[in-house]
Amino acid sequence: MDNIKDAMGSGYNAKVEAFRDEEYPMLKGTVYLDHAGTTPYPKSLMDLFVRDMTSNLYGNPHSGSSSSQLSTSRIEDIRLRVLQFFNADPEDFDVVFVANATAGIKLVVDALRAGPDGFDYAYHQASHTSLVGVREEARNSLCLDDRQVEAWVPGHDPFEGHTEDRPVLFAYPAQSNMDGSRFPLGWSETIRQRTKPEEKRTYTLLDAAAYVCSSPLDLSCADSAPDFTVLSFYKIFGFPDLGALIVRRQAEEVFNATKYFGGGTVDMVVCVKEQWHAPKSQFLHERLEHGTLPIHNIIALDAALDTHNRLFGTMEDVSTHTTFLHTKLDRGLRLMQHRNGMPVCSIYSPESGSQLGNGPVVAFNIRNSQGAWVSLAEIEKLATLKGFHIRTGGVCNPGGIASALALEPWEMRQNFSSGFRCGTDNDIMAGKPTGVIRASLGAMSTISDVDAFVDFIAEFYQDLTLTPALTPPTALPTRPPELCVHSISIYPIKSCGNFQVPAGVDWEVRPEGLAWDREWCLVHQGTGQALSQKRYPKMALIRPTLDFGRGELRVRYIGKVPSHLPREISIPLSKNPSLFRPPTTPGSRPSRVCGEEILAQTYVSTEINEFFSGALGVPCILARFPPGGQGKSMRHSKAHLQKHQLPLAAPAFKTPKLPGSFPGDRPPSPPDSDTERSSQERRILLSNESPILAITLPSLDALNAEVRRTGSHRGDISPDVFRANIVIAPTSRAATIEPYVEDTWSSLRIGDGGHRFEMLGSCRRCHMVCINQDTAEKSEEPFVTLSKTRRFDGKVFFGVHMAATNQAGVPTLRVGDVVVSC
Repeated sequence: MDNIKDAMGSGYNAKVEAFRDEEYPMLKGTVYLDHAGTTPYPKSLMDLFVRDMTSNLYGNPHSGSSSSQLSTSRIEDIRLRVLQFFNADPEDFDVVFVANATAGIKLVVDALRAGPDGFDYAYHQASHTSLVGVREEARNSLCLDDRQVEAWVPGHDPFEGHTEDRPVLFAYPAQSNMDGSRFPLGWSETIRQRTKPEEKRTYTLLDAAAYVCSSPLDLSCADSAPDFTVLSFYKIFGFPDLGALIVRRQAEEVFNATKYFGGGTVDMVVCVKEQWHAPKSQFLHERLEHGTLPIHNIIALDAALDTHNRLFGTMEDVSTHTTFLHTKLDRGLRLMQHRNGMPVCSIYSPESGSQLGNGPVVAFNIRNSQGAWVSLAEIEKLATLKGFHIRTGGVCNPGGIASALALEPWEMRQNFSSGFRCGTDNDIMAGKPTGVIRASLGAMSTISDVDAFVDFIAEFYQDLTLTPALTPPTALPTRPPELCVHSISIYPIKSCGNFQVPAGVDWEVRPEGLAWDREWCLVHQGTGQALSQKRYPKMALIRPTLDFGRGELRVRYIGKVPSHLPREISIPLSKNPSLFRPPTTPGSRPSRVCGEEILAQTYVSTEINEFFSGALGVPCILARFPPGGQGKSMRHSKAHLQKHQLPLAAPAFKTPKLPGSFPGDRPPSPPDSDTERSSQERRILLSNESPILAITLPSLDALNAEVRRTGSHRGDISPDVFRANIVIAPTSRAATIEPYVEDTWSSLRIGDGGHRFEMLGSCRRCHMVCINQDTAEKSEEPFVTLSKTRRFDGKVFFGVHMAATNQAGVPTLRVGDVVVSC
């Protein structure tokens, strides 16, 4: 390590630290560990770009005006500078500016597809999804691993037996975007040397997007270079949003078959009486850059190149720096163990110092001390609160994920059939993770970033406790605790503020939940997605009140509103169809709540929709989801008992529960159990998982005591952040119950009528609980403390789901009702 540090240069890390203090004051306490996906851009870059924009006038390059000619000259200068950045001789290469690496791939694919016989396609299994998708345009396609590529290279044609004389495209990444593995850049040259003149032509496409983020790409030898190289500049510099396709001139013939032409790519077009055109022929980029170029993005690239060089030096300097940091991060995670000797992290990236080198990426998953996988979604929630920018999931690399996690095709299809989708929280299925955690480093990363991330993993996921000896179970109390309903809350508009039911009022409990609870939501005008406090914290400041005397839902916004909007509006409780947009209106489409499609009724009132849009600064529409319905007008509960709520897997006596992060082993909840089946049959409105959510004050007191002990939060956590419908408390100070005893309840009887409620399972939590419901401000607590004390099977829980059982009459609740656990 010391040798690496010396080789890196002692001043580099200090230089980067100083640069971050100067350029990134807003990022103090924030650690970027996903440079393969995004990189923040420095203030000086933007200053340089803005100065250029405010000092010069740039016009459309397809004109002869002075502003247009200025654009043309700047673009061609920058095009040359890009080639120089990769040591590519303009005599041998051309650069085509594109939106991103994927757009560059599409240009190549469209050209090959336009040929008379199409093309055959081979790609490496570690390819990004954008390379995998090319197979759908090819006549024949193959996915190859390292061994198969190496077998092809000496002379074994993987398409041997196909007699058609069509070209072959071979694509592979210079560096896996999943785990940082690097692949021989010499494959392109070897395959070219292997191809005999009389054989069908084989072209090579190199995806350099992940590689060039932290390493120099040398294209000085045209004979050994790939025919096509794609990359994205924003992954190197953070700004601008721009990509490039670098074409070896000897491969330009591929584009001769393309038919489409756009503005600026032709010298002459005839379309009256005859159809003929003459494409531009001097440079390839003139034929492929259809329409007006993204002028300002290209000019911004000039500033990005200057700024990056000034701050970080050459790409060789960046490579040395990130190699050192990667070694430190890799060793820190690889050597971390639980007290029982089990490793904390399962690492999928090659060990630092492998033969071909590694990109500064570590792909891994985490196991607890019993060997169970920790949920990726929960790790990302906590990492986000702690200021770490990581990526989790399939990271757009299906072959790499399948190989690393040993997922067979039938398993992946089965996961899909069971509800797995990209971006969902179903990240552990059939005992296997469905994705990885990716931590990647870049030019602006520092030693302190790496140390902070390793410390974060150790603090929350390393178990250093001793396993306690088995002891007989504690005798259960024979007398039920004395409990009552402390408060009742309704959330008429999903993710907005609550309406507290006044004392002395009987509140109806319907099969789908408390009356009027989560019957409305706000949906984004563009996407139809229901808005949530997780993305729009100011929703907490929207305060609805049910006014039955006037038959209105009165809504007040307690934050700052634009001067032209009222602070309060009234919405009729009536379901009069004239209030809503007819579902048959052209352009009507379903909305989405928690990933599910629903058919909600959207309000036509401009006044109502402008009120919410203005308050939140988001173009949104109020929608209503009426109880009952059929098809997409119906949702069902997803809550079910969790492992930590089931009896312990011990025959005669049980193991005392370790601190919440590391519970004892328990049998899994059967997926086809009666509990889960009955939960699926319960209708819900717009709540996430169940008809009713409850918490207990003793559990909240225990949580607050732990938060106070750590000193990580000022004041106590309010029960409001958990957005429960019912808060249960002891009837008096003398009546005490154990914290989290609600996990053991199977049912409750509430009120003089003894209405029975079935417990459906613990409530899984996200970092929405960290939003202060009075101010809409976000902090780390209580999710950080819950992650240490209430984490089971890698998921964080607080509170319980419940539902009224089928019974005669209509159940009601009121504040002060007696609660008896069964």
